[in-house]
Amino acid sequence: MSSANPRTFVLIHGAWHGGWCWKLLARELRARGHEVHTPTMTGLGERSHLLGKDINLDTHIADIVNVFGWENIQDATLVLHSYAGWPGSGAVEQIADRLRALVYLDAFVPKDGQSNLDMQSPERLKIINDALARGDAGRPAPPADSFAIQDPAHVQWVAEKMTPQPLGVTFQKIRLSGARDRVPVKAYIRGSKHAQEDFDRFLSQCEADPAWRTWNLECGHHVMLDMPEKLADILEELAA
Repeated sequence: MSSANPRTFVLIHGAWHGGWCWKLLARELRARGHEVHTPTMTGLGERSHLLGKDINLDTHIADIVNVFGWENIQDATLVLHSYAGWPGSGAVEQIADRLRALVYLDAFVPKDGQSNLDMQSPERLKIINDALARGDAGRPAPPADSFAIQDPAHVQWVAEKMTPQPLGVTFQKIRLSGARDRVPVKAYIRGSKHAQEDFDRFLSQCEADPAWRTWNLECGHHVMLDMPEKLADILEELAA
């Protein structure tokens, strides 16, 4: 059923992924009459041939900002999945006035001066250091079943599509001035079946802040695969 109030959604994927991961959610939102953008950041997905050591957080911030500029996007809901909380937060510094709502979907919510390296587990740090020692431009993806994806077919699909994550985005400290606070609607959506202490902490912080709306869903990390219709309902509500 098409929405009587069509909106614009920009969906930003996480590490090792690409715009492909939004397929089910994008189809659902478009069927409801909404405009949907699912860009892929440099070095990943169908742009994995561009993987290089010069890619850093600024590169991915520019990827997001440029979509808004070239597509003339205004009054949009920006959805950030997982790692996308980093470049997405940086992009908001430049596009806050173009946003209707900002959604962190089982995602990192960084503070000024932090880097992605600050939130890596000892196991992930070893993988990063090993990749650096080999001289690689990217770090390999983890097993797809580590994301607690509920449908085995989706686990296989994700496993086949993931590509190495550019290493350079891990080390650059993010610079934030508080632009995120100016976005009218902010939300955090947690996929509770995916064990991740940082995301639990972000959910708790957002639950304690009356400026944020929160959801804690019984699904894995890939909410857009496990619950595309429910997620579309939530996004429509936030963008209303």
